[in-house]
Amino acid sequence: MPRAKTHTKHALIEAAMHHFWRYGYSATSMDDLVKATGVSRHGIYSDVGGKQDLFLCGFAAYRDTVVAPALRAMAASDGGLAGIRAYFETQIDLAESVGLPGPGCLVANAMTETAPHDDRVQAEVDAHNQRLTKAFEQALKSAAPDLDAKASASLSAFLTLTAQGLWSMSRSADQAQILRDYVETLLGLVQLRIAE
Repeated sequence: MPRAKTHTKHALIEAAMHHFWRYGYSATSMDDLVKATGVSRHGIYSDVGGKQDLFLCGFAAYRDTVVAPALRAMAASDGGLAGIRAYFETQIDLAESVGLPGPGCLVANAMTETAPHDDRVQAEVDAHNQRLTKAFEQALKSAAPDLDAKASASLSAFLTLTAQGLWSMSRSADQAQILRDYVETLLGLVQLRIAE
């Protein structure tokens, strides 16, 4: 008779997500995942498949537990520049609670490390960036209803790119105020652009 599971799939994915987030995909071996999750190789393979499948499950968990609250904060503040600020502040608060310098953003990390070599990860990164750009575009429409569609799309894409840079910077910043100052400069530039 097979032994009863000593873990849940959710706990496995959550632990793996944190490990990938901190150490990256390439630097993580199956032995590392066994140690980080407390789940045997057999348990990992039977629950989710191999390392790539576990990474993609962790990516989805990151989207749900880290990205979604920031997007909800942006939407809850009725959009506009206050919404964009709420998105960044939610993520900076999280980085501060984890400790700075921190692991950055799993999406930004994957975008530079794994996505160029893995079509499945690239698709997840692209979907994330599209979702974030669309959310920024909604906030900009609220801030500047008369902003033309081309300018709005361009500025939204710029905000997404800049967000990825900010989260990459959080891997070396030792104080949250550095990130907050960066956001203030960014919001000032956006305000100037939409006021043109």
